[in-house]
Amino acid sequence: MADKLTRILLADDHQVVRRGFGLILSAQPGWEIVGEAANGREAVELTERLQPDLVVMDVSMPELNGIEATRRIAEFAPRCRILALSMHRDAVYVREILRAGAHGYLLKDASDQDLVDAVRAISNGQGYLSPAVSDAVLSDYRKHVTDPIDLLTSREREVLQLIAEGKTNKEIAQDLNLSVYTVDSHRSRIMEKLNLHSAGELIRFAIRNGLIQ
Repeated sequence: MADKLTRILLADDHQVVRRGFGLILSAQPGWEIVGEAANGREAVELTERLQPDLVVMDVSMPELNGIEATRRIAEFAPRCRILALSMHRDAVYVREILRAGAHGYLLKDASDQDLVDAVRAISNGQGYLSPAVSDAVLSDYRKHVTDPIDLLTSREREVLQLIAEGKTNKEIAQDLNLSVYTVDSHRSRIMEKLNLHSAGELIRFAIRNGLIQ
């Protein structure tokens, strides 16, 4: 009997990165690239529609970042394996996306073979961490038991990212198909929950927690 085909979705906001990874992974026997997403929202939608076995997910993407996209996919497609991809060695990015439901974390400067090894490990039910971040993750894990971002709902985290990206309440309302009043309510609740008092503090919080670069 032939081995089961592994269906892979690539999510990265740079087309050249998706194309390069697609060439590397599709050259492996039994692996097929079934779709590409340019932002987190597309990644969620395509995962729901295409039902891939594995998603290679860039952590930092516009509109909806890879951390939040991973969290949503983990909720409706728990059997889908997710490999986080990032140029960031900072443990905060690793911590947040692993807590969101990712099964591994690969640095973008890794070799082609590292990418293949990471996808193979995760598709076989194992975890994977780039060696360059593993020490930082262990140290960070020991220090963090709770995180303020857990106080926010999924929608509030999405609104927070868009605020931090510099969008106005009106623009956010249009992007999310909400009323300006609802967005303003979300903003107020976010600031209250996080004990923040200005847009600048919101942006600094979003950067520290890996929501934006």
